[in-house]
Amino acid sequence: MLKIDIHTHIIPDQLPKWSEKFLDNRYIHLDHHCPGCARMMQGDKFFREIQSNCWDGEVRIHDCDATGVDVQVLSAIPVMFHYWEKNAAYALETSRFQNDFIAEVVSRHPKRFVGLGTVPLQDPELSIQEMTRCVKELGLAGIEIGSHVNDWNLNADELFPFFKAASELNAAIFVHPWDMMGKDKMNKYWLPWLVGMPAETSLAICSMIFGGVFERLPNLKVAFAHGGGSFPATIGRIEHGFNVRPDLVAVDNKENPRNYLNKFYLDTLVHDEMMMRYILDLFGPKQLALGSDYPFPLGEHHPGKLIESMQLSNEVQERLLNGTALEWLGLDGKLFM
Repeated sequence: MLKIDIHTHIIPDQLPKWSEKFLDNRYIHLDHHCPGCARMMQGDKFFREIQSNCWDGEVRIHDCDATGVDVQVLSAIPVMFHYWEKNAAYALETSRFQNDFIAEVVSRHPKRFVGLGTVPLQDPELSIQEMTRCVKELGLAGIEIGSHVNDWNLNADELFPFFKAASELNAAIFVHPWDMMGKDKMNKYWLPWLVGMPAETSLAICSMIFGGVFERLPNLKVAFAHGGGSFPATIGRIEHGFNVRPDLVAVDNKENPRNYLNKFYLDTLVHDEMMMRYILDLFGPKQLALGSDYPFPLGEHHPGKLIESMQLSNEVQERLLNGTALEWLGLDGKLFM
């Protein structure tokens, strides 16, 4: 059974020293301090240790073969979005560099990888131009974006032209949390990743529902990371709020939020069989696609193991492992045979 992992991250191994070129230490560079290892650095500040599976397609394929993954969907590490850069031309340059790298990896192994680009969303016009290049010139399937763009949530009027262009291009959009809310109050216990990320994803989903993005663009193809974060567990509260305080909630969209559960996709990265059964019941298998967060520790280390352990029907299992992914990406599974 074809297994497609829609949630994996990659970074170019030879990053320019943008921190020196653009005079801002928030840009990441890599310190390759030993073979197959690198430190992600922000100026002199250590961010994360990574290994060669974060940039080397051959190593990734070896890992995929060991876990039965046929295809990975590649996307940037969220710290590489660079939405904070006030000069959008700089952010465009970094986006293009990453997108060219992803396209090159895909071109070397087109049966094993599908690519998603990144864009400087602080400038929607530049983002549309780069998204168009990604899809039409580089052959990428779509774009990964963050759960918000600085002070804009995803319902911001400024971002609607970008989503409209994505719908017209039939580009897949993957929403990943970043720059987590309340992170200054969560400086212990890895709480930004454990608490902030799920909340960020719910923020993104609610913003797109209540802001009418899905209503106005019914053909827009959006998938959210980490099983939708805290959204599935709080849909009852969200719907109740819509019903009892429409004056506060139903300001831009009069439709019940529950009516949109078949309008977007989630990956299956929930780490818990009870939660997997819950989102299967809530959303149905047609809205769920395998996602592992490879190669990071919060991911599912054997992608699809939870799905394969649950004694689901072959039809449901196939939908989760490849059918939904192919629909979202707009691809034919025969491409990978």
